[in-house]
Amino acid sequence: MTTTIVSGGLVITAAEETHADVLIEDGKVAALAAPGSSCARGWSAEHTIDATGKYVLPGGVDAHTHFDFPFGGTSSSDTFATGTRAAAWGGTTTVVDFAVQRRGHSLREGLDAWHAKAEGQCAVDYAFHMILSDVNESSLKEMDLLVGEGVTSFKLFMAYPGVLYSDDGQILRAMQRAAGNGGLIMMHAENGIAIDVLVEQALAAGRTDPRYHGEVRKALLEAEATHRAVQLARVAGCPLYVVHVSAQEAVAELARARAMDLPVFGETCPQYLFLSTDNLAEPGFEGAKYVCSTPLRPREHQAALWRGLRTDDLQVVSTDHCPFCFSGQKELGRGDFSKIPNGLPGVENRMDLLHQAVVDGHISRRRWIEIACAAPARMFGLAPRKGTIAPGCDADIVIYDPHAEQTLSAATHHMNVDYSAYEGKRVTGQVETVLCRGETVLDRRRFTGRAGHGRYLPRSTCQYLA
Repeated sequence: MTTTIVSGGLVITAAEETHADVLIEDGKVAALAAPGSSCARGWSAEHTIDATGKYVLPGGVDAHTHFDFPFGGTSSSDTFATGTRAAAWGGTTTVVDFAVQRRGHSLREGLDAWHAKAEGQCAVDYAFHMILSDVNESSLKEMDLLVGEGVTSFKLFMAYPGVLYSDDGQILRAMQRAAGNGGLIMMHAENGIAIDVLVEQALAAGRTDPRYHGEVRKALLEAEATHRAVQLARVAGCPLYVVHVSAQEAVAELARARAMDLPVFGETCPQYLFLSTDNLAEPGFEGAKYVCSTPLRPREHQAALWRGLRTDDLQVVSTDHCPFCFSGQKELGRGDFSKIPNGLPGVENRMDLLHQAVVDGHISRRRWIEIACAAPARMFGLAPRKGTIAPGCDADIVIYDPHAEQTLSAATHHMNVDYSAYEGKRVTGQVETVLCRGETVLDRRRFTGRAGHGRYLPRSTCQYLA
């Protein structure tokens, strides 16, 4: 049994802030005690980490990543090896990635393919959601089997006709199945049929630059799809989790549903909180770096997103990390914005950007940990093992320097992508040391982790509904 003591820091969880020493034994948190107390003085350990003047945080849980994800004729540039390494640098110790069912193939084939991509590659712990892209009697039956083995959430798309899109009938059938097996339906809520009409019209009119990606994917079409998803979930009697919410009108739909005590939940991402259509409109082809779906919105939408996070109408901040290099990948859409691969890098930046939100007064420190650690762990059946610091949980611990200053840049990040969506942004706060299940994977800004340390995590069902 290996033992470590993290001493002298301010332990911050979603529930409380307290100065405490943390005893770690064999990869688990064994105890917390006041510094200098008789209990703490009685501890002995092989290793001691001095966290004086620092925060001691639970490892981040990023519940929305796309590593080695095929899209738009290419694949996202981070593998499970590079993506989980970057996650560790950013204080995230658990990721939940999306396995993909290919049309005409089974869920099992898709899940097995993602297991093969990830096995032996991950520096931090990982789990899978399942993307349903071919809803039929066979795949509906498979949903039950996957829930039984710990893949308890299923993503459907109201966007991307001909690729990942499901119609309302297919969505309703999947929701009905989830209502029976305890699964959580995750929804990409955009009216893809209408958006494709607007894309065709924009290109025919010669509007081909990246900024038109945001203009055709209208906020009202996100809100309409969100409303429709909520009503379908009500009919089916199943819980609903809407991913990457970007528009104030969509937040209003979620708030309305939650005011009715419906089991409806929402996620937003750092790009919608810190970036805007101003980035999509950057000169030349630079705006392509910021093409993602749902798209970036005008800055006035950000206030509604921050308010939703404070009022718990939005419960989680994930990254939707899906990076494509500017050179050779984003450039596939020169002259046609619809061919720009959709996605941004961010798995390394999330914890720091949300701490900046604390500094800026948007959220409290405890809310930071709630939306980045505790809520995603509960939402996706990983609590109490993940998302907090308490006896019995995994020793996923981040020593965080709240006073360090840094400038985000592609020159210094560890994601496998040739640009930063936050290039030149100054932030206060930085991850210093990271433990994943008690093993140090980042030691005072030096990576000490290894591919294969991360373990696959079967999950229970959504604990928000318990």
